[in-house]
Amino acid sequence: MHISTPGTGTGRTAPRPPADRRSAGSRTAWTCAAAACATALGAVLAYAVHGPYTRPGTPGTYAVYGVAWALFALAALAVIRRVPARRALWLVWIGAVAFQIIAVSAPPQTSDDAYRYAWDGRVQAAGISPYQYAPQDPAVAHLRDDWLFPPGACRGWFEHPLPDGGCTLINRPNVHTIYPPVAQAWYLGIHAATPPGHREPVQIAAALTGLAVTGLLLRILRRIGRDPRYVVLWAWCPMVPLELGNSAHVDGLGVFLMLLGLAAVAARRATAGGVLLGAAIAVKMFPAAALVGASKRKPWHTWGAAVLTVAGAYVPYLLASGSAVVGYLPGYLREERYDDGARFGLLDLALPEAVAPFAAVAVLAATAALVARRSDPDRPWSAALTMTGVLLLVMAPNYPWYALLLVALVVLDGRVEWLAVGLAGYALYFTWLLYLTEGQIRAVHQGAYGLATAAVVGAAWLRRRRARAGTFAPRTSADAGSLVP
Repeated sequence: MHISTPGTGTGRTAPRPPADRRSAGSRTAWTCAAAACATALGAVLAYAVHGPYTRPGTPGTYAVYGVAWALFALAALAVIRRVPARRALWLVWIGAVAFQIIAVSAPPQTSDDAYRYAWDGRVQAAGISPYQYAPQDPAVAHLRDDWLFPPGACRGWFEHPLPDGGCTLINRPNVHTIYPPVAQAWYLGIHAATPPGHREPVQIAAALTGLAVTGLLLRILRRIGRDPRYVVLWAWCPMVPLELGNSAHVDGLGVFLMLLGLAAVAARRATAGGVLLGAAIAVKMFPAAALVGASKRKPWHTWGAAVLTVAGAYVPYLLASGSAVVGYLPGYLREERYDDGARFGLLDLALPEAVAPFAAVAVLAATAALVARRSDPDRPWSAALTMTGVLLLVMAPNYPWYALLLVALVVLDGRVEWLAVGLAGYALYFTWLLYLTEGQIRAVHQGAYGLATAAVVGAAWLRRRRARAGTFAPRTSADAGSLVP
C-alpha cells in the first residue's frame, strides 16, 4: 500500500494533523469532557431503545432523538477540536463499540425491516427465490415459525395480520421483497452462519457493518492526509447505532461497498471501483449517485463495470423468478406517491404535483451534469456527497436511514451541513401514528426538508464568502491523496 498525493509524487507519507501544544491538564480536561458527552449519549441511546419514547407516534420521541443529536454535536466538536489524536481514536472506538452493543440489546424499535431480511434469507436457504412468493403465500407456509409468525391475534408492536387469521412480524406480507440481489446474498449468508429464529444475528450483522465502515473511514482518512478524528462523525452519529445495530438496516453494507469503490477510483483503479460501486447499488439503489463523479477519469471502465456487476448479480434470480425480480419496487413508488408527484415536498411548493416528477428529473440531470464536469477524480467522495445529497433533497424520502450514505461521505469531505438531511427524514418519519392531517404531514415534510436545504445552501454561501475574504482556504485536490487498497 502506498500514498499518491498530487503534486508530491508517489510513496510520500500524507501530512499529519498539527501538533497539539495545549497543556497536559487542558488536554485531559477536554478528553474527560468528550468522554462525559459520549457517556451521556450512550445513556440517551439506551433510553431510545428501551425507554417509553422509543417509537414513532409520540412527541417524546422527537425530544429523545433531538437530545441524542445535540450530545453528538458537542462530543464530536470536542473530539475533533480539542482531544489529542491518539487519545481521541481510542475514545471513538470505545464509544462506537459501546453504542452498537446498546443498540443490539433491544428489539428493533422504529423499523421492522429486519424481519423481512430474516425471511428472505430463510426462503433462499430452502432453495426458493425470495422474489417468487409473498410471505403470506401458502406455497411458503411450511417455512413459518413462531418467531416471525407469532401465534394468536396480532397485539404486539410490528405485528401484521394475515388473510388466514394468523399474524407475522414481516412488513407488507402480501407483497414480494424489494431488496436487490447483493442484499439477498447478505441475508442468505446471515441465515447460513447463525442459528435461525432470533433477531440478534440480523442486528449484530448490521452493527458489524457499522464498525467495519468506521475502520474503513479511518484508513481512508489516514491515507488521504485528513485528520483521522473526523471519523467520530460516523462512529458517534446517533443514526449509525440506531439504524444499524437496532433497526438492522442493510444500508451499512451498501455504505461499506460504496466507500471501497470510491477509494479504488481515487487510486486510479476504475474497473475495480466500478465493480464495487455496482455491488453497492445491488444492495440499495441510492449509491448509484456516487457514480456521477467517480467516473470522470475512465467513464467507460467505471460505468461498464458497475452495470455488468448489477446485471450479473440479478442473473440467478432472473432465471429463477423471471420478471418478478422487480419485486415491490413499482408498488413502493406508488405507496410513497412518487408516481403522482406528492412526495417531492420542496418541488411541490412551487409546482403542481403532476409536474413535480418531471421537474425532479430535470433538477437531478442538471446536478449530475454540473457535478460530473466539476468533480475531482482524486476526491470522488466530494462529488458523491453533492450528488447523493441533492438526490435525497429532491426525493425527500420518508426514511431517515437512507442518509447513512451522507454521514459516511461527510466524514471524508467535511461538509457537515449535509447531516441536516438525515434529521429531516426523522422529522417526517416520526409523524407515523401521530394521526396528523394530510396538511399537517405535508407541512412537516416541506418544513423539515426546507430547513435542511437552507442549512446546505447557507453553509455553501458562508464558505464561499470566507474564501473570497481570504479567511478560509477552499479544499483542492492537493488536500487528498489516493488510496490504494
